[in-house]
Amino acid sequence: MPTAENTRARVSELHGIREQAEAGPSAGATEAQHAKGKLTARERIALLLDEGSFHEVEPLRRHRATGFGLENKKPYTDGVITGWGTVFGRPVFVYAHDFRIFGGALGEAHAQKIHKIMDMALAAGAPLVSLNDGAGARIQEGVTALAGYGGIFVRNTRASGVIPQISVMLGPCAGGAAYSPALTDFVFMVRDTAQMFITGPDVVQAVTGEKVSQNGLGGADVHAEVSGVAHFAYDDEETCLEEVRYLLSLLPANNREMPPKAVADDPADRRCEALLDLVPSDGSRAYDMREVLAEVVDDGEYMEVHERWAPNVIVALARMDGQCVGIVANQPQASAGVLDIHASEKAARFVQMCDAFNIPLLTFLDVPGFLPGVDQEHGGIIRHGAKLLYAYCNATVPRVQLILRKAYGGAYIVMDSRSVGTDLSYAWPTNEIAVMGAEGAANVIFRRQIAEADDPEVMRQRMVKEYKAELMHPYYAAERGLVDDVIDPAATREVLIRSLRMLRTKHAELPQRKHGNQPQ
Repeated sequence: MPTAENTRARVSELHGIREQAEAGPSAGATEAQHAKGKLTARERIALLLDEGSFHEVEPLRRHRATGFGLENKKPYTDGVITGWGTVFGRPVFVYAHDFRIFGGALGEAHAQKIHKIMDMALAAGAPLVSLNDGAGARIQEGVTALAGYGGIFVRNTRASGVIPQISVMLGPCAGGAAYSPALTDFVFMVRDTAQMFITGPDVVQAVTGEKVSQNGLGGADVHAEVSGVAHFAYDDEETCLEEVRYLLSLLPANNREMPPKAVADDPADRRCEALLDLVPSDGSRAYDMREVLAEVVDDGEYMEVHERWAPNVIVALARMDGQCVGIVANQPQASAGVLDIHASEKAARFVQMCDAFNIPLLTFLDVPGFLPGVDQEHGGIIRHGAKLLYAYCNATVPRVQLILRKAYGGAYIVMDSRSVGTDLSYAWPTNEIAVMGAEGAANVIFRRQIAEADDPEVMRQRMVKEYKAELMHPYYAAERGLVDDVIDPAATREVLIRSLRMLRTKHAELPQRKHGNQPQ
């Protein structure tokens, strides 16, 4: 039997091994990480999770690979730290690449640790956050490392729509490694230190002759503005991780729960008198829809997603009466708020995310239509616009539509109209719901009368006025039951909150099927 002295010696040995695992490879490696403006994996986890809540899984794991000198270098953790903790007291699972060990590259043991924590997150029904800072597959381990990525992708897909998955890009992410973040619900990036690309600058130059830097090819600003891969971009890791915490506070733990409710100090019946002046009645004048949203939501606070990509549509998470809501809104300040390829994709994926996680949807309309043009048609605006249509038609969460001004043509239908299933539709007295604007409609309908008139311009203006009076007055849609009510803009917050309260127990089921075949 072991003696007490032997047990104490073993415990002392254990503590020494743990200290070695927690310290990492060397002080020099830590200094090198900090010199790049990056935190270590453990420092990042400490910022993400509540203080003292982290419980590590497999800290003593080491690889078993041989060859190329690997048998002589077997650090604890194998370059990834995995475990769980809490964010605002709620369980969250996390894995973080440790760039100090093999450059954070993924090998067999490394991958198995990630697989395990992903399985645990799915089984526990809790969000998963990945802190990415790795150099891709571990070349020395060959195809075994590549197979590890396959296991991650399968688990990302199985967890999709079941638990929130958030990818935080804090360093390089190249090749196949970039696909795991693309499969998750949200991607955060830090400027200058984080990059994502399938093929690096050297390969691009060798194949195409184009010379580009890492940030120019796949930096945070590129993915936040051009590609749409990144939902959020920040200047430093501290701010980035604090925003991840805030996002988690808005989301449910899984698809079987409702989003957490917060204490609402903002009165539900607060009148929004500023809305009477914020939105010009002249449909051709621009305004900032963000100011409208700030007036309506609790305390004027909302978290805009994909803020810099496809800015002609706004998607955001906010609270109304303390409850989380998803907002989709046209932005008249950008391209008059038209729907185009990117805006349709952006809104469609957001609608799907909200529906997956039981987040009610509010849609604010001021849309002149879909963007016309050869580039849009050849780029597939039909199938991309259909993505948004499909997302709304497929959504079973509470849905409320508000029409502020213009709502023309197919864009009106696609933006959660009554005909595609919104639960309630409201309009301001400034609304104009029609197939197209009065000018274009008059030119089509009264083409002959205008052409034959002694003064075509006078006739055209007369016909425009007639068309507006007959088909575009504010109560036309309400008289036909296509709008549930025309409301005082100042009462918007109260009306929306009352509607959401009523819809909170909504239950809707889709036909039994394996899955739909949504437009691609």
